[in-house]
Amino acid sequence: MDEYESLSHTKWECKYHVVFIPKCRRRTLYEQLRQHLGEVFRRLAVQKQSRIEEGHLMSDHVHMMIAIPPKYAVSQVIGYIKGKSAIHLAWVYGERKRNFVGQHFWARGYFVSTVGRDEAVIRDHIRNQEHEDKRLDQLSLWR
Repeated sequence: MDEYESLSHTKWECKYHVVFIPKCRRRTLYEQLRQHLGEVFRRLAVQKQSRIEEGHLMSDHVHMMIAIPPKYAVSQVIGYIKGKSAIHLAWVYGERKRNFVGQHFWARGYFVSTVGRDEAVIRDHIRNQEHEDKRLDQLSLWR
């Protein structure tokens, strides 16, 4: 049971594969800011006692494998990460001009799937997604 996490009365291993995107009109902005988001996501996850196991910030979406304790709903943690990261981006890169009420950086919703016995496959997919996208883009040039 060494690979399991512990809470006061619980042993757990709850990992999820999550994908979400910025709003379409913000893709250009996202391209410039994505290098700063990894650390922001990690700090926000820790605040909800969660841990980002793997992650990759693609040019138009975010892939992550995140461990979330059973006392939190997945929607609660992902909503927190998306909301607080949007506020952080607006505050740091928006020149502090607004109070940021009503600011929306991320599109509504996300994809989530549980990670079970296929953890190695999902880790590999997240690591190689950008390489695969580039390979497919190169193939489409020849059509």
